[in-house]
Amino acid sequence: MALLRGHWQLLALTAAVFVLWQTPAVVPLKVLIVFFHEASHAIATLLTGGDVVSLSVSPDQGGLVISRGGNRFVTLTAGYLGSLVIGVALLLAATRTAADRKVMALCGVVTLVIAGLYVRDLFALAFCVGMGAAMLLMARFLGHNANDLALRVIGLTSMIYVPYDIFSDTIARANLRSDARMLAEEFGGTTMMWGGLWLIVSLAVIAWCLRRGLGRNSNLKLR
Repeated sequence: MALLRGHWQLLALTAAVFVLWQTPAVVPLKVLIVFFHEASHAIATLLTGGDVVSLSVSPDQGGLVISRGGNRFVTLTAGYLGSLVIGVALLLAATRTAADRKVMALCGVVTLVIAGLYVRDLFALAFCVGMGAAMLLMARFLGHNANDLALRVIGLTSMIYVPYDIFSDTIARANLRSDARMLAEEFGGTTMMWGGLWLIVSLAVIAWCLRRGLGRNSNLKLR
């Protein structure tokens, strides 16, 4: 009962995401999580001394980063786990701080900067510019509660999507040319081994967030 009282809003949002998972309503959120995945690859490439040539996302929830150099182990690992860390950070920013509008504005700015520097194809450019602009408009014109709710939805969706995507791409369909398969080809092991390790890590991070990060009460105070 304490769990229900303290976190009923997050439980309701999670249930809503699951109910709507296979509907068009969640597609923009799924594409946004794919963008987080590809942006994590790009950021890891830059941080390890490489160059990013281009970044793309597609309406069927695919994505691609073309890069040169950088640490391949780090950049290949960064996709799934990086997007999970982004999701956890956004959820904790919403539930544990009052900086929701600033965080939303930062997300908008980063999305637009990445779009301007690395996105080349029409759909990805339109999506990133539209999403970045929407985030900035929300931060500017909507109040704390609206931005808090949006960050919760984005964070929760990322936390749900990442382990699902890892299982789907690296275990259920190990034949796909996924990040895990490329890691296996370049560093040894198998696709399922790397995917399994990422799945375990992602579930551990989610469990920590739910157990330690949210506190006793994460409900948004209505005002």
